[in-house]
Amino acid sequence: MSEPTAIFSIRDERDQEIRAIMQEVYDALKEKGYNPINQIVGYILSEDPTYITTYKNARSIIRKVDRDDLLQAMVRNFITL
Repeated sequence: MSEPTAIFSIRDERDQEIRAIMQEVYDALKEKGYNPINQIVGYILSEDPTYITTYKNARSIIRKVDRDDLLQAMVRNFITL
């Protein structure tokens, strides 16, 4: 008996990539003693990279994600919960 075919979309893969990036940035902010939620929200609202620490290359990592893509992924994940 064969397993049903799993369907993966590019959007799902990108959302997973964004989730991994945001988790990495969150962890770096937390390790440095910042409030990660406040810092990430500040970054999203202003696009000012100084909200994100350079510790563990977090500032560089978060800039790999376009802000619009990040917001879309967040809304998709929030709505589907």
